[in-house]
Amino acid sequence: MKAKIYYFTLQDEQTKEEKLEWFEQTRLEQIPFEHVTPDRKHNWVNLTDNDFDDFLPLLDKDVKGGSSNKAIFVLFSRGLETTRDDWVYDLDKENLTGKTKYLSEKYNSSIEARKKDISIKWSSSLDSYFEAGVKSDYSQNFIRRSTYRPYFDIFHYAEKLFNHRLTKNHYEILGEDFKSENLVIGINIGNPNFASLATNTLLDQATLKFGNGSTQCLPLYRYDENGTRIDNITDWGLTQFQTHYNDPTITKLHIFHYTYAVLHHPAYRTKYELNLKREFPRLPYYPDFHQWATWGKALMDLHLTYETAEPFGLKRIDQSSPEVQNDAPLQTSLIPNDAPAKPKKTPKPKLKADKTNGHIILDTDTTLTGVPAVAWDYKLGNRSALEWILDQYKEKTPKDPTIRELFNTYRFADYKEHVIDLLQRVCTVSVETMHIIHQMPATVEHQGEA
Repeated sequence: MKAKIYYFTLQDEQTKEEKLEWFEQTRLEQIPFEHVTPDRKHNWVNLTDNDFDDFLPLLDKDVKGGSSNKAIFVLFSRGLETTRDDWVYDLDKENLTGKTKYLSEKYNSSIEARKKDISIKWSSSLDSYFEAGVKSDYSQNFIRRSTYRPYFDIFHYAEKLFNHRLTKNHYEILGEDFKSENLVIGINIGNPNFASLATNTLLDQATLKFGNGSTQCLPLYRYDENGTRIDNITDWGLTQFQTHYNDPTITKLHIFHYTYAVLHHPAYRTKYELNLKREFPRLPYYPDFHQWATWGKALMDLHLTYETAEPFGLKRIDQSSPEVQNDAPLQTSLIPNDAPAKPKKTPKPKLKADKTNGHIILDTDTTLTGVPAVAWDYKLGNRSALEWILDQYKEKTPKDPTIRELFNTYRFADYKEHVIDLLQRVCTVSVETMHIIHQMPATVEHQGEA
């Protein structure tokens, strides 16, 4: 006998007290339940009624496992999960070197003493290495750049022992030395706000994670154990596109760019919002394939080269050196020339966005003005690109006691000029991104079934 599902929900706008009062006053037989029939994927709430299942599968676990070829990408991988971010990530390469050397030395000493040093961060995977007597082989060759958060690339120490989920998939993306060239589309799975970001490095598992879910990496290529580069877009996927559009000039790189454009299409994200919260994206056949591929390439080029983009031209205002008005009288200093200079106070970091006025308040001394409203519209999840930068450069007290006591060297003042430059460039990227996105159709119109 099949179970029957009946469903009822109270309004989200009701307060906790109002909901409790409703339960107290309402009898079970008075509740207006709705009889729900689950869909074929066994979902029984937030049911969708659209054509998402008719589209081309972007990813498939059977294709990844080798038992099928019917998806666009072969390999996909969850982003890096270290369980000790404070230890293996850092803006400062020298500081990262110091703390990872400490980590390596204390771990090896623990093996020799057969007793764990509590000053370092342990995890289940490191416990296993410890029990097996596997020692750390520290090397600066493990240090490389990685995408930690949107538009925030920092140094990462990639020794396998100290990265909880560093798997074969990750080595296939960047090679055994983690230095092979590749392009990666990052997407978030299981999150309320879909996002996508292209990089040429691995992404952290939380790069595009907002709440639950994780970041998935979709590389253009794969590398085998010999360092041989292999296409990661399937021949099956290439055939689907060439056949549908009757166009043998379509390449796998075109499909990669097309994918990136579709994943940025606002109408696609809106119509298939519920699908994208709980399953891998699927691709429709949009009219004018090459236009979409061109948009995708333009977006990708912007996002990959954000550090060298043209600065936008935001106006900088420093309270410590206000602008002199043309009609303002000159002020004569009353301080003797030989008087000792007062020590300058370091401005207090703020790193706040004032979207209403188009301001970015960096600290108690410096504000950037002239941020166009459209720049805030380029969002990756629940924050704009500019806000991601502000969040990551805030001064935060490390939770790890050893890091807090020995390696807490970050001060915003040391990076202030760099952050100003970065904000100028990412403002340009944000405006140009929205310019491209605004050219996309306002509705989802596709050609037949995928």
